[in-house]
Amino acid sequence: MNCIRTCALLLYTLILPVISIAQVREVKELKTNWKFQKGPEKSAYQIDFNDSDWETVQVPHDWAIYGPFDKEIDKQTVAIIQNGEEKASEKTGRTGALPYIGEAWYRTHFDIPKLHKNQKVLLLFEGAMSEPKIFLNGEKVGEWGYGYSYFYFDITDELLSNQENTLAVHLQNRGLSSRWYPGAGLYRNVSLIIKNQESIEQWGSFITTPKISSEKASVNIKTKTHGENNSLLTTIYNSKGKEITSIASKGLNTEEFEQELFIPTPQLWSPENPYLYTAHTQLFKEEQLLDEIKTKFGIREIKYEAHKGFSLNGEVRKFKGICLHHDLGPLGAAINKSALRRQLQILKDMGVNAVRSSHNMPSLEQLELCDEMGLMFLAESYDEWAVAKVDSGYHRFFEEYAEKDIVNLVRATRNHPCIVMWSSGNEVPDQWGKEGVKRAQFLQDVFHREDPTRPVTVGMDQVKATMESGFGALLDIPGLNYRVHLYEEAYETFPQGFILGSETASTVSSRGIYKFPVEKAMMKKYDDSQSSSYDLEYCSWSNLPDDDFVLQDDKPWVIGEFVWTGFDYLGEPTPYDQAWPSRSSYFGICDLAGLPKDRYFLYKSRWNTEEETLHILPHWNWEGREGETTPVFVYTSYDSAELFVNGKSMGIQKKHEQTPQNRYRLMWMDVKYQPGTLKVIAFNENGEEAAVKEIHTAGAAQQILLETDRSSLRANGEDLAFVTVSLVDKHGNPCPTATNALSFTVQGKGSFRAVCNGDATSLELFHLPNMKLFSGKLVVLVQSSHEEGEMKLIVEGEGLQKASIRLTSTKKH
Repeated sequence: MNCIRTCALLLYTLILPVISIAQVREVKELKTNWKFQKGPEKSAYQIDFNDSDWETVQVPHDWAIYGPFDKEIDKQTVAIIQNGEEKASEKTGRTGALPYIGEAWYRTHFDIPKLHKNQKVLLLFEGAMSEPKIFLNGEKVGEWGYGYSYFYFDITDELLSNQENTLAVHLQNRGLSSRWYPGAGLYRNVSLIIKNQESIEQWGSFITTPKISSEKASVNIKTKTHGENNSLLTTIYNSKGKEITSIASKGLNTEEFEQELFIPTPQLWSPENPYLYTAHTQLFKEEQLLDEIKTKFGIREIKYEAHKGFSLNGEVRKFKGICLHHDLGPLGAAINKSALRRQLQILKDMGVNAVRSSHNMPSLEQLELCDEMGLMFLAESYDEWAVAKVDSGYHRFFEEYAEKDIVNLVRATRNHPCIVMWSSGNEVPDQWGKEGVKRAQFLQDVFHREDPTRPVTVGMDQVKATMESGFGALLDIPGLNYRVHLYEEAYETFPQGFILGSETASTVSSRGIYKFPVEKAMMKKYDDSQSSSYDLEYCSWSNLPDDDFVLQDDKPWVIGEFVWTGFDYLGEPTPYDQAWPSRSSYFGICDLAGLPKDRYFLYKSRWNTEEETLHILPHWNWEGREGETTPVFVYTSYDSAELFVNGKSMGIQKKHEQTPQNRYRLMWMDVKYQPGTLKVIAFNENGEEAAVKEIHTAGAAQQILLETDRSSLRANGEDLAFVTVSLVDKHGNPCPTATNALSFTVQGKGSFRAVCNGDATSLELFHLPNMKLFSGKLVVLVQSSHEEGEMKLIVEGEGLQKASIRLTSTKKH
């Protein structure tokens, strides 16, 4: 696939708030008044079942995130093949040690106005974990297998018009079904779509821009509809709502329309300019409006060329990408748009320009935000094909569901400009043997059939095997997971002429924790089950960030990387899979609370070319280490700097190519610790002083410091503010080793939602309003109510003066 050209659209009304459009289409989100009960219940699908003593919850909902953490939950005796293990051993915390396993029921009631004979109703699930069975008014209307899939059913025949309807959903999560915390429950949105029988098909519109120049762009819109002899009117608006162009088409004995429009002097979508247009599509029967949708889309051109790489709008660029699991730390798997927005903004500030959904289908909200914020996207589908990684994994569904799941993934999301490639799998054991090659070809063909404009990749870890079998050669984009030592051979062997680092680094660290002596180490373990934040520790299959930096910088045929991972996530506590109480990962560039680790600034120094980076590590509170060697690293966008300890120069360091670490870090390895002040002066290319940074040894903690990511929330009962809590001494210096226990109270038009300190070994529950600091910090989540007004977060700790911060909420956002 030498030239891939596409654009995007389609933030369907199905993900908008409840609205009615000209009385022809209504989308009703089923968020509130759900009844929930964990455990088997044979008759819970029946209309007259008594659920009055069940818990009342709001969807999206993750039943397992409330804990408790328990070593025995999903304890596995396995050999993790992906990690190169040959002998089985006991693993704890691999799926987060949270109670996600088991059956559960959700029930709700809703009214539908009397339907006309030409109306129908669809029931849409954007994700249900797992194996959902759907019942309406006592009758089963459908089921699905994969917990990450979007799916819908036509429920028109089962509805009771102008009466109360009873919807019941049975879910079952099996043990040994995942390699990370999968979440549990109706963790994404559920909606009703009420429209005419003659209407635009669900996910039936596809917008591309096959020809783009500075003078004009052609916009091709294919729209599938129900009903013949109708007409279609499409009008395009710019980002300010001004009409640009329109076209009307008459359909004769057809249900599919193809329209071509032209936009003069188009604004092109890119990470630097995420410009979005809107297509307003209306279906008519003579003069009668039957249906309409409004779709945001972007205009952009993508190409993948041998020996040259990836280009966006004619400009060659590298993917500065990260991998993300779907959980949101203390919120679990339950989707929350404000939490996603914060996550993506932290990454964009670091210089990230691309995200890989790992290892499953992304939420529609995540794609919408990436469209708006300017982040390219690698949309992944599965972690497993027909050959098992875990006993109860996706292999059980592959034959029946693989094609249906890809069809739904592509049709629901192919119109987002952020998506620049698809992934049909990650480290699948099917990489071995002829059957795996056939499956790779089959899945890629389905993607091409549904979307001929984007290429397909697979994250390959068995690179030697895929060289021999032809598996890697047939892919549009050969994706290598780690295996930096095989990049050159893969480039020479595979015919595509480029390589993607589909998963890189897997460096491990704990925020604010530093270990001595400072040395490179693989699978290093310590008694406290933490990893060193000197960023020199990695896993048995992986490497340090700097090894990938060399390939990205020196090899034009390496088209970018997706680092494992942007944030810590629940589960997979490598290298402490066997060390309870570790229950979340150490891979993140940011911790589970979203607080940046030191490694954040290493990546920022390379990726964010718009801002200066000057970051010192470690902290300078080392009582008892006086006179001992305590190396100092500086991550900076400058090439050289001078370090001072209490005013005494430790010399000037300059980046050089002796080792990958020397090329990208400034390191003073022989510094002896003395309390006081670390100061670094960075120099520009002319040797002139360009920036200064200091850190100080802190005294006793005296004050609580509160900093919020936002002070104004939307009064919708879902919006969140993330308040970082830290301790400082009497001079305002951060106390980096503080572990004080704190408590939290929210007054006014909001509530306490959760708290997280980023400690992978903490068994404190996220939803309780108290927690210990970890490395001097934690984050409190404050949630708005449906009422406008003020709210106040109060934080208290023994021996500390309590602190508070005021937030406001409004309907106007």
